[in-house]
Amino acid sequence: MSDIILDVQHLNKSFGSKHVLKDVSFSVERGHIVGLVGPNGAGKSTIMKAVLGLFNYASGQITIDGDAVSPTSHQAMDKVGALIEYPGIYPFLTGMQHLKLFSKETTSQDQIDEIVDRMKMTTYIDRKAKTYSLGMKQKLGIALALVNRPKFVILDEPMNGLDPQANKDLRTIILDLAKQGTTFLISSHILSELEKLIDDLVVIDKGQIVYKESMATLESGGKRLLVVKTSDDDKATTILTQNGYQLDQTAGVSIIETDDTKMADVIKLLSDNGIDIEDVQHVHSDLETSLLELLKNDKVKES
Repeated sequence: MSDIILDVQHLNKSFGSKHVLKDVSFSVERGHIVGLVGPNGAGKSTIMKAVLGLFNYASGQITIDGDAVSPTSHQAMDKVGALIEYPGIYPFLTGMQHLKLFSKETTSQDQIDEIVDRMKMTTYIDRKAKTYSLGMKQKLGIALALVNRPKFVILDEPMNGLDPQANKDLRTIILDLAKQGTTFLISSHILSELEKLIDDLVVIDKGQIVYKESMATLESGGKRLLVVKTSDDDKATTILTQNGYQLDQTAGVSIIETDDTKMADVIKLLSDNGIDIEDVQHVHSDLETSLLELLKNDKVKES
C-alpha cells in the first residue's frame, strides 16, 4: 500500500478565459493533516472540488488511494468525507435524520451516536435544522463528513461559525482520528487554529502552488527572536548593534537568534552598560508571519 492517499498531478482548470489552476501538483501522505492555504481567490476551493470529482478539468490527473477521480469516475468517493463551503442542510429534517440519510448501510447507530456525542450536539440533534444557529449547522456539516469513518476527509473552512470551545473540540477529534490513520486536507483562513493541527502545508497563490513542505521545515526556516524589554530601548539597540547582534525591526529590541546567541551574554552586556532588563522572551515566527513572508517573496520573484 502506497504512503500517498491523494495524488494531484499537473492539474489545469479554466472558467471561460480565466485560468484558475495552473499546473497544480501535490500529494498528501496517509494519516497526515495537511493545510491548504492562500489568499482569497487563489484556487483553494477549486482544488477541493476537483479532488471531489465535482467538475471536469482541462488536463492533469487526480487519484485517491490509487483510484482515478473525475466527474464520471466516483469510485474513490466511497473513502472520502467532505465539507465544502457551506453544509447542504435540509431545513425541515432534524440533525439525526440528516446523519441517517447520509450514512452508509455499514454505518451503525452507535457510530452515529458517537459522532453526535463527540461534536457535543446531543441537546439539539433531534430538532429541525431550520432552528439551528450557524455554529450548530457547521457542526452538523462536520459530523456528516465524519460519520462514515472515511479514510480521507476534506474540510473547507471547518472553523467557520465555531466558538473557541467548539474549535478546541474539533481539533481534538481531528488529531485523534489522524492518530488512527484518517487523512485530512483542511483549508482555513484561521491560521492560528490551523497551525495547532497540521503536519504539512500546501500554499497556493494565483492558481499556482508556491510552497509544499512539512510544518517542521517551515518552522525551522522561520526566524527565532529574543525580544528584550529594557529601561532604555534606544541605547540597548545601539549597544547590541555595535556588538554584532542582528536586530529585527518588528517589535522593540528583537535580536535575531542564531545557534551562538546566549541570553546570559545579552543580559550581561546590557547590565554592564547600565541598562535594566524588564522582560525577556523567545518568539518564533507563527504560521501567519511565515505565510505572509512566503507570499511576499513569491510576488518579488514575479516582478
